[in-house]
Amino acid sequence: MEQNFKNHSRMVPGYHYVLSLMLLAGLIGSIINLCQSEGTAAYYSASLITLLFVVAVFIAAFTRSFALKAQDRAIRAEENFRHYVLTGKVLPAGLSIRQIVGLRFASDAEMPKLAEKAAKEGLSEKAIKQEIKNWKADTYRV
Repeated sequence: MEQNFKNHSRMVPGYHYVLSLMLLAGLIGSIINLCQSEGTAAYYSASLITLLFVVAVFIAAFTRSFALKAQDRAIRAEENFRHYVLTGKVLPAGLSIRQIVGLRFASDAEMPKLAEKAAKEGLSEKAIKQEIKNWKADTYRV
């Protein structure tokens, strides 16, 4: 299947749906258990279970954000190098990481002009992607 603006985003069902729902259900259940056990001998263990679910939510969020930051850094380096190979110049200084992430889908023929336009007009990542005529697939980012 050819990648384009409409189908380029990827979701990992086990992470984005199953894990998220399990963490949410566990957190809600542990909070209910904590509230119901107040004043009983089980209060301490209910507090620990709630704490564990809070920690698990933070771990899941940070794990995802750290991976995306690493991918963003790699994309910035790759796209800066690609722009340099195509034009002999680095990317325009005013581009944000979100704009550069959008530019990664542009074909080599479109990328330099689209980078200049994005920097000059302040195009959003979505607007950049919508401007692309010849889509260059990126199947590695999740």
